[in-house]
Amino acid sequence: MAFAGTQNPDRARVFYRDVLGLHLVSEDGFALAFDAGGTMLRVTRVQQVTPAPYTVLGWEVPNITVSVAELARAGVHFERYPGIEQDELGIWSAPGGSRIAWFRDPDGNLLSLAELR
Repeated sequence: MAFAGTQNPDRARVFYRDVLGLHLVSEDGFALAFDAGGTMLRVTRVQQVTPAPYTVLGWEVPNITVSVAELARAGVHFERYPGIEQDELGIWSAPGGSRIAWFRDPDGNLLSLAELR
C-alpha cells in the first residue's frame, strides 16, 4: 500500500483517475483508493500537504518516451532540474541506461516514471 496526501480530493480524483488512468476502487471521507498496478494507492485527505523534496511515488513503464508524451498531451508538466541533463521531454538518462522523468500531482507531490534497464 502506498500513500499520498491531498487537500482537494476532487482535483486529485481527476488527476489520478482521468489523467494517470488509475482505477478508482473506493472513496470515503478519509481517502480516495486507487489500484495502481496491483498496489493500493490511498490518496488521503489532509488539512495541509507538505510535499517532500524527493519522489514519493513512481511507476515503471515499458516506453518512457510514449508515456511522457501521452501525459504531456494531457497537461502534465515535467520537472527540469539544474545540473541534470534531460532531453526535450524532460527525460534523464541515468549512467546505467535507465530513463526517468519527474512530475507533480495537483498537491505538489513529486511522482516519476522510469524505464529501467
